[in-house]
Amino acid sequence: MTKAGNEQNAPTVDLKFEVALIPVSDVDRAKAFYSGLGWRLDADFPVGETFRVVQFTPPGSPASIHFGTGLTSAAPGSASGLYLVVSDIEAARAQLVDGGAEVSPIFHREGPGQPAVSGRDPARRSYRSYATFSDPDGNGWLLQEVTARLPGRVDGDVTAFTSVSDLAAALRRAAAAHGEHEKRNGGEHDHNWPDWYAAHMVAEHAGHPLPA
Repeated sequence: MTKAGNEQNAPTVDLKFEVALIPVSDVDRAKAFYSGLGWRLDADFPVGETFRVVQFTPPGSPASIHFGTGLTSAAPGSASGLYLVVSDIEAARAQLVDGGAEVSPIFHREGPGQPAVSGRDPARRSYRSYATFSDPDGNGWLLQEVTARLPGRVDGDVTAFTSVSDLAAALRRAAAAHGEHEKRNGGEHDHNWPDWYAAHMVAEHAGHPLPA
């Protein structure tokens, strides 16, 4: 017997997505490529000549990648649409280029399914700006700039930053918005600015309306 309504599908255990498997033809070449990008090497476990698993984690990411020997029958380079969400796409692109990746010019879309337009979204809207690159086998990665999440995308009661750079970027956006807030209120210094910053950062993270 199953329960009626939402109780039937109520989650009881967290299901945390942690690893994506990418197929490569040369494990050592792939290892050198992702090491060059500055990604953290978590593991390199060879077992004889027929099995080896290598794990890397991108900076600030809760999920990792696996590649190696004896892991998959997929054709090397057949993985595509691997998203890397960043808070500053220009800085992220420059970092990847410095690490040896051949990254496309930045482009944006006016909306889902719309054609690509050269350059970063002029209004810096979330989910609109992109760049792409591939590893030596051709596995395809997509950078996407996101600073404010869509409603419902994350838990509104939990605000977490996975790196110093993401926290600093959120603080800079809050500072800029707070400067406009002070201008609208006669230019007087807001002594409660820590509370305003906190409200802005939490709302932005959860996709809620931002404080005025």
